[in-house]
Amino acid sequence: MKKIRAAVVGYGNIGRFVLDALVEAPDFEIAGIVRRHGSENCPKELDGYAVVNDIRLLNDVDVAILAVPSRSVEAYATDILTLGINTVDSFDIHTQVPSLRHTLTRVAKSAGAVSVISAGWDPGTDSVVRALLESMAPKGLTHTNFGPGRSMGHSVAVRAIKGVRDALSVTIPLGTGIHRRMVYVELEEGADFKTIEQAIKNDPYFVNDETHVKQVKCVDALNDMGHGVNLVRKGVSGKTHNQLFEFDMKINNPALTAQVLVSAARASMRQQPGCYTMIEIPVVDLLPGDRDEWVEHLV
Repeated sequence: MKKIRAAVVGYGNIGRFVLDALVEAPDFEIAGIVRRHGSENCPKELDGYAVVNDIRLLNDVDVAILAVPSRSVEAYATDILTLGINTVDSFDIHTQVPSLRHTLTRVAKSAGAVSVISAGWDPGTDSVVRALLESMAPKGLTHTNFGPGRSMGHSVAVRAIKGVRDALSVTIPLGTGIHRRMVYVELEEGADFKTIEQAIKNDPYFVNDETHVKQVKCVDALNDMGHGVNLVRKGVSGKTHNQLFEFDMKINNPALTAQVLVSAARASMRQQPGCYTMIEIPVVDLLPGDRDEWVEHLV
């Protein structure tokens, strides 16, 4: 069977774990790595791989795994989809997912390609769990409680603010889907803390949550990639009340995000042209190998 040729676009925290997941996947081969500076100052672990600054310099790419900040996803995906290459991403700004889906649907269909968006763990696999629980209890309430742990998307958003040298955003669950954001910032010399604090609290990533910003000397001394989620639904099946479901996990954040991206990249090869979120993709398409074998094994 011909292996799926995947390119990793971006080589930060997620990109490194995507490479690990691709190496372990039986049905993938690595077409190359796309970095802003190409092969300049290339990490030692990329020896033996094609490392370029433009995906057009790679050969026979089937799917591009976008390990880039959420706010860069639309531009990267649009550019790559027009080449007829599938894309997957872990776009995590929940309120903007419908708009991104609409935009990339048009681009993907025009190019005869597939885009899978928001393929992380939330949005992503947690979305699939929420959909399943809604089907089991159509009436009721679902609460998604994140953390405690490091939020990659929120941390990246803070690091993009002028005057911030490094940042860590930690999500603290308060229950019933309410969260506190603890943001630790290491500032550039001369940066004004109050100005940066206000910019963080006004950012769409933080504006709807209780947010506390603290200045620290060294963010790296606080850094931990652990995270988690506790998802609870209480509702009604038919006319029967008091159905209670709970899903819980404790994870390494970038490692799980990367694994979901690789699984979604596999699924992209099995869809018709267009843009999809994970709740629109058959779960079995995320798995390698033969569908009949998975039915026998899992059902």
